[in-house]
Amino acid sequence: MRFFSQSFSYDEPWSIVSLAYFLRYPNPHASHIVSCDVISREFTPSGSLVTTRLILKKGSLPRWAPEGIIPRSEAWVIEESEVDPYGQVLRCTSKNLDHVKILSARESVILKPNQDGKTIQRTDVSIVSGFGWGLTQRIEQFGLQKFKSNLQKSREGLKAIVELTRQSRQGMTMGLAGGDHAQGSFRASESPKEYRDPAAPQPSSEAPRQGIANSVWNRLSAWSRPRSA
Repeated sequence: MRFFSQSFSYDEPWSIVSLAYFLRYPNPHASHIVSCDVISREFTPSGSLVTTRLILKKGSLPRWAPEGIIPRSEAWVIEESEVDPYGQVLRCTSKNLDHVKILSARESVILKPNQDGKTIQRTDVSIVSGFGWGLTQRIEQFGLQKFKSNLQKSREGLKAIVELTRQSRQGMTMGLAGGDHAQGSFRASESPKEYRDPAAPQPSSEAPRQGIANSVWNRLSAWSRPRSA
C-alpha cells in the first residue's frame, strides 16, 4: 500500500474556491474526464450540503502491463462531499468502483480558509493493489506516480475555474449608473475582455454586452466541444 499527502494554498477566499471545486469539470486540464453526474444532493439538519457524484474517467496502461489485464480503459469513480458553510469546511472523498482488484485508490480532500484569507487544500490518497503475480508493488508505484501527475493537472484546472468564478462574481455585481438611477433601473457591470469567447461575434459599442454567465458558459462549452482533426 502506498500513501501520499500534499497541501496547497489558493490566493482566493474559501467561498470562491469551494464553489469552483464543484464547477471544476469541464476544464482544459481535465481531458481524462468523460462525464460527471450528480446522483444525490441534500441538506443535513445542521445545514451542511451533502452531494454524491458519479464520475467517468479514462486512462492508459503502462507498456509493461499484461495484455487484457482490464477489459476497458475507463473507470467509474464515486465522489462524496460535504460542505459546511458555517464552519467553512469542504470535505470530499472519492474512490474507483472499477478494477479495484488491480488498483484501488481512495482520495480525501479538505478545503478550509487560513488566517490570511486564502484557502488551503489538503489532499491524501491511499493506493493498494491486490493483483499479485509479482506486480503488486509495480502497479502501486505506477498508480502513485499517475496520481501525482494528475494532481498537478487537477490543481491547474481548479485554478482556472477559480479565476473564472472570481471574475464572474465581480462581473455580476449590480451597480447604479447616474443616468440609470434617474430612470429607476440598474445594470450589471461589464465583464472583463478575457472572458469573451474568441469564436463569438463581437458586439458593437452601442449594443449591450453579453452577461457574464453566458460568457462563462461559452468558455466551458468551448473546452468540452470535440476538436476537429
